[in-house]
Amino acid sequence: MGEENEEKEEPKPIIIRNSTDLQRLKLEKLMKNPEKPVIIPERPKDKGVPNVPDFVRNVMGSSAGAGSGEFHVYRHLRRKEYARQKYMQEKAEKEQLDDEYHQKLEENKKQAEERTEKKRLKRLKKKNAKKRKPNKVQAKEVKESSSEDSGKSEDEDSSEEAPEPKEMSV
Repeated sequence: MGEENEEKEEPKPIIIRNSTDLQRLKLEKLMKNPEKPVIIPERPKDKGVPNVPDFVRNVMGSSAGAGSGEFHVYRHLRRKEYARQKYMQEKAEKEQLDDEYHQKLEENKKQAEERTEKKRLKRLKKKNAKKRKPNKVQAKEVKESSSEDSGKSEDEDSSEEAPEPKEMSV
């Protein structure tokens, strides 16, 4: 009997067919021990501006007297300058994309507010129309009952109409 329990405890190999299977597997693993703390990695920090010296001494050009070691110094400084320029371009591009994104968000927000305002006005108009309609029906009923009581003719009743309620301005 002990051998049978050991066979049942062996987990079957899990085949991951798509991303949902992988996600489900990870969630199940996390939920096996809910007390265990989960480590959430921090976002990587942005790299700063590469440090390029503002003033370079001992600059040797291509003229005579430049030693063989000076080329390597020049090449190193040139690489640093190119890296600095690349960083500045990437930063400017990122700022531009962020600005465009925020402008798009503001535009979407304004459009949503306009749609909401339009629908709100439509609802209020409908609501006011419903309020007015029962008043007309009640006014007609009142007229009919008063005409029957007073014995006025129908011509006189049609000329007298109840004043309509004023619309509410928003």
